[in-house]
Amino acid sequence: MDDDNDPTRHTISIAPTDHPQPGADLVSLESNSSLQKRIAELWDQIQGTYLRKPISYWILLFLSSIAMLVAFPTSSLLSRMYYANGGKSKWIISWAAVAGWPMTALFLAPIYFVRKVSPTPFSFKLFLAYVLLGFLSAADNLMYAWAYAYLPASTASLLAASSLAFSALFGYFIVKNNLNLSSLNAIVIITAGAVIIGLDSGSDRYPGVTDKQYNLAFILDILGSALHGLIFALSELVFIRLLGRRSFHVVLEQQVMVLLAAFIFTSIGLIVNKDFQGMRSEARDFKNGQVSYTLVLTWAAITFQLGVLGGTAILFLASTVFAGVLNAVRVPITSIAAVIFFHDPMSGFKILSLVLTVWGFASYIVGHSSSKKKA
Repeated sequence: MDDDNDPTRHTISIAPTDHPQPGADLVSLESNSSLQKRIAELWDQIQGTYLRKPISYWILLFLSSIAMLVAFPTSSLLSRMYYANGGKSKWIISWAAVAGWPMTALFLAPIYFVRKVSPTPFSFKLFLAYVLLGFLSAADNLMYAWAYAYLPASTASLLAASSLAFSALFGYFIVKNNLNLSSLNAIVIITAGAVIIGLDSGSDRYPGVTDKQYNLAFILDILGSALHGLIFALSELVFIRLLGRRSFHVVLEQQVMVLLAAFIFTSIGLIVNKDFQGMRSEARDFKNGQVSYTLVLTWAAITFQLGVLGGTAILFLASTVFAGVLNAVRVPITSIAAVIFFHDPMSGFKILSLVLTVWGFASYIVGHSSSKKKA
């Protein structure tokens, strides 16, 4: 029989499965070429940015980043250590957060002399703005103190990360900042992370903490995050309406004045509540004695101020986006450190919440970066 009439011959000849299609090779080559081009463009941008800045700039940016990534988590852990070792006062740990305000003020003096700039003119409206922001900051610190008194440090830090969502919302309503789809996505994701922690509230409770104490600390941590977002938006409004410029020394001046006002309000609360008088007896009963008590509060004050200085420098040297990146990184740093040093339980729900929180930060950063490029 003729081979041309054999059906198997025709079937085999029209189904060549062993050789790739030429079109597929072309698409693959174009995809690889596009990826390589993007990587090359990104590398050129990085090199261009590096060459445009002096080495002193990169050293300062590195030190400021380290200050944010180390100082703020350390301050949070020291707050938890205060309560774990026998501390009881919410006012004392709130006071420690702002008692180091002279450290920030000391950085202003050389700036005035070296850069030959004058202090920002003071007005009654600016005074009222600083008083209001100081009062809100004092209330914010007190809420966070309640949170660290009864919540694990890892849980408290994850809930505090929701301040980004509140900052975006208050920024939209008060300052008229753009609220794009990525920002809304970040708000939803971070909120979901907080809800997941709430659903798993029974797995990470310290012995002796009642339902009422845990629930109140949980609510106050969320309210403190909301208040932190409000403070951030109002601070931006002060720059727009009253200061009109955003140089390093002006940002530092605002930080000093707000911290001073918060220190005054917190000191009044400390005295009225008679916690100031009780510090000596509390120090005697503190684990490892009075020296340990003094060191915990002193370093809590120092590390918080170092974090403030680092954050201020990042805003001036880089951008709010880079500050957001560092905030996203320090959330898992705090959580992991709390697991290591305080043996905080890390359930599957909490890990999921951590992933969602970092994802929310990333979504916000990408959206904010894209909107800046379009503008």
